[in-house]
Parts: sequence; C-alpha cells; structure tokens
Amino acid sequence: MSGGPRAVRVRVTGRVQGVSFRAWTQGRARALGLDGWVRNEPDGSVSALFGGESSAVDEMLSALHIGPRWSNVTGIEAAEVEISEVPPGFRITG
Repeated sequence: MSGGPRAVRVRVTGRVQGVSFRAWTQGRARALGLDGWVRNEPDGSVSALFGGESSAVDEMLSALHIGPRWSNVTGIEAAEVEISEVPPGFRITG
C-alpha cells in the first residue's frame, strides 16, 4: 500500500519483553517518521499504535515480524484505527 495517512493498533506476542523490544520499536518508528506509542502489557505481550504514511506503516509492520536481535515474535495482531487516535511523536508509554 502507498498513499495517505493511516493508523494501526498492534499486539505482538512471543519473547518481546526484556529484550529491548520497546526501544527498538521506538527507534524504528521514529526513523520511519511514524507517530504513536509502544508499551508492555501484563500478559507479556507488547502493544503499539502507529500512525503515518501508509507505506511507512507497512514497513513497520513487516519489521515487527523480525524484531530486535534477542526477541522471538510468535504472533502479530493488527487492526486499523482512526488516524485521529494517534498522538504526535513516538513514545514508550509503559
């Protein structure tokens, strides 16, 4: 996909906590010019919200399947959301 802005809420499962997944996600998202946030969840997953140009969002979603060196991603759930839900900048929120 290419074109205008879009937003996606994501849940990533596997070995994604304690392996610098949030910092890696923040760095990659900022490099792609995406807005949003990433956080750890109590169940051991990581949630994120990405907003920006459709092609950059697609690139981020592809990168999440690999993750940082010590991670082991076993699943990704993604759902389109309204771009208005995405805060400016990209932060680690929890």
